[in-house]
Amino acid sequence: MIIDVWSDVVCPWCYIGKKRLERALSTFEHRDQVLVRHRAFQLQPDAAEVQPTQQLLAEKYNLTPSAVKEMQANVCAVADGEGLCYDLDSTLSGNTFDAHRMLLWAQSMGEGSGLLEAMYSGYFEKSKPVFTHSDLVAIGISVGIDADASEDLLLSGKFTEEVIADRNLAAQLGATGVPFFVFDMKFGISGAQPLEAFAQTLESAWKQRITL
Repeated sequence: MIIDVWSDVVCPWCYIGKKRLERALSTFEHRDQVLVRHRAFQLQPDAAEVQPTQQLLAEKYNLTPSAVKEMQANVCAVADGEGLCYDLDSTLSGNTFDAHRMLLWAQSMGEGSGLLEAMYSGYFEKSKPVFTHSDLVAIGISVGIDADASEDLLLSGKFTEEVIADRNLAAQLGATGVPFFVFDMKFGISGAQPLEAFAQTLESAWKQRITL
C-alpha cells in the first residue's frame, strides 16, 4: 500500500497529522507492506520574503496580535497531545520550494523520512528557519546528509518539475489545503483527523486491496 501525503514543512497541522498517521500505522497488522511517500505542497508558493509567522497570520486573517497568540496557543495544545512541544512565538514564514526539492531528492535516496522529521521538529519545536540554502544544508547535516551534496542539489534546478507535478496532482485530486493523505490513490483524508479516522481508512484501503 502506498500512502501519499501532501504537506508543507511550515504547516503545524501537517506535523500533527504525520504523528497521528504514524500512531495508526504502529498498530496496523500490515505495516511492513506500507510505503509512506511525501508529496510537495506550498502554503505560500508566491512568497518572496521571509517574515514573522505571527505577522503573516495577522495580515492574512485580519487578526490582532493577541488573537494570533491565542490561535497559536490552541495549536500548541493539540500538538502537546501528540507528544510534540511546539514553540511558535518566533517562527518565520516564507517560500518552501527549495525545502520540498531537497525532501524529494532525499526521498529518492531513501532518506526522506528522517529529513522530513528533522525539518518539522527543527521548525516547530526549535524555531529553526527552513528557507535559505544554509538553513536546509544544516538540517540535512543533522541527519547525516552530506553538506556538499545538499548544496549541489539546491544550486541546481533538480526536482523543480517534481515539486510542480505534486502541486498539480493535489489540485486534480481536489486538495485545497494540507495535510492531505491519499491511500493507494483511492481513499483520502483531508486535515489532521483523529487517530480513529486513520486506523479506519487503513483497514478500508487494505480490504479493498486484497479483494482486487
